[in-house]
Amino acid sequence: MQDTITPTTEIEEVAATAAAVPAAAAGAKRKKGAKAKVAKGIVFVQSTYNNTIVSITDPAGDVIAWGSAGLAGFKGSKKSTPYAAQKTMEDILQRVKERGLVEVDVFVKGIGSGRESAVRALQGSGLNVLSIKDTTPIPHGGVRPKKIRRV
Repeated sequence: MQDTITPTTEIEEVAATAAAVPAAAAGAKRKKGAKAKVAKGIVFVQSTYNNTIVSITDPAGDVIAWGSAGLAGFKGSKKSTPYAAQKTMEDILQRVKERGLVEVDVFVKGIGSGRESAVRALQGSGLNVLSIKDTTPIPHGGVRPKKIRRV
């Protein structure tokens, strides 16, 4: 008789590699307070009429750093300015560069005035921007209109 080879499914392969990763991570203990090095990340810019919020995550989606115009020290209507968005991005990038971040994908959401200036500050920082995508929600279809008024 011939030896039969049972093909493994992709799910089993992924499960096997996922099981191996925590075992390797458990062996190499990090010092308390040590920051993990991340080479590639994702930048989320949410710009509203009142504020600009920036979050930087690793490819898995775990937040590395975040900030907002309010956290950068701007109050009231000054939070919604392009200058506040630029300063917010610069503050966050200063904290993230210590982590070894080199290249990022950018997702921009919202219709505020800080969209463009936040992305420009990111491009001027020296990081390699791989892609910029607009994820602003756009209504399609909408709600049902009111019934026609009869007099």
